Amino acid sequence: MIRPNDRCWCGSGLKYKRCHLNADEEPRAATIQPARETRLVTPQGRPCVAPGIVAPAGAVPPEIPRPDYALTGRPKRRFGRGESVPMTPEQLARMRRACKAAAEVLAITGSAVKPGVTTEALDAIAHRETIARGAYPSPLNYNGFPKSICTSVNEVVCHGIPDSRPLEEGDIINVDVTVFLDGMHGDCSATFPVGAISEAAQKLIDVTRDCLDVGIAAVRPGQPVSDIGRAIEDLATRQGYGVVRAYCGHGIGEAFHTGVYVPHFFDRSAKAIMRPGMTFTIEPMITIGKFECDQWPDGWTEVTRDRDLTAQFEHTLVVTETGAEILTLP
Repeated sequence: MIRPNDRCWCGSGLKYKRCHLNADEEPRAATIQPARETRLVTPQGRPCVAPGIVAPAGAVPPEIPRPDYALTGRPKRRFGRGESVPMTPEQLARMRRACKAAAEVLAITGSAVKPGVTTEALDAIAHRETIARGAYPSPLNYNGFPKSICTSVNEVVCHGIPDSRPLEEGDIINVDVTVFLDGMHGDCSATFPVGAISEAAQKLIDVTRDCLDVGIAAVRPGQPVSDIGRAIEDLATRQGYGVVRAYCGHGIGEAFHTGVYVPHFFDRSAKAIMRPGMTFTIEPMITIGKFECDQWPDGWTEVTRDRDLTAQFEHTLVVTETGAEILTLP
């Protein structure tokens, strides 16, 4: 079990007692009421994202295997702080199948992004495609999360809850998909333009994708995971962007989150040594403005404090003898 002074399982970098301890002891209700955003307009004059109505979660057929938290909302802790155990060949084969399924679901869901489509409709597509592959949507009831994917629009950094808000021309949206298949979780995300977007928004998307690429290129066996954050922060800073520090990459496998902490900025305390067979995510969240975040009253939705745009891309990968292999490719 994770201890109160360990880093939180969610990857925030905070101590567990200051982050998710209370929430884990009393999981959130399955239906979260829409929060009220007090700031209606961004500094650039763009309307802030307003929460809509959250519909009940989709049903999962009883024959589909479920992760340990599916009924209780309480995930078991398989690893504490420190290094993740490298996978065996059999485990890695199952991991490949889960990650491939996640990548396929993300590609199909992303292709449906367009003006007028609600994030609830995107969730329904992802839910259907996940079930069709015999998989369980990992976010569903994970510590009480009420939907099957996360949809984070414009200034929403992460953990946006799909709802009745329709996407608007010029929005950008991150779709984050994780599936549980063959006893493994596969996790990936991408940021999509909604119709025609501004040059600034497009550049943010491009730089964020580049940040993911340089982070993956920094993976080397025998090196500390802090090398990943150093590479990402160096690129983002050169381009004039911020790197969110409140959330990070994480170990993944039979548990949704394991003990590997992968910051996207240079953190000398991230000393875990990368070893062949280790699996984890790299998922930089890059901001046009400041990197600080606020949380909506729903207890999930994170937004940039200055309400400026943010983007994210994510892959699950395995450390190899020479670098990294991306597992979440369709």
